[in-house]
Amino acid sequence: MSSIGENIKRLRNEKNISQDKLSKLADISLNTVVKLELDQSPNPTLDTLKKIAKSLDISIDDLIK
Repeated sequence: MSSIGENIKRLRNEKNISQDKLSKLADISLNTVVKLELDQSPNPTLDTLKKIAKSLDISIDDLIK
């Protein structure tokens, strides 16, 4: 089972979006994106997940499955 961080990284790479660009699109800090992808922030808020999902044009389910 993939972690949320692995899913974010995979989906971001599939769309050729840098961590910096994702942070700007989602209006979250670059540090947050990095920590999520490294699984150093295992319990992101629902608001953060919504912002990332919207920025990647996917559903929250795609992030957490």
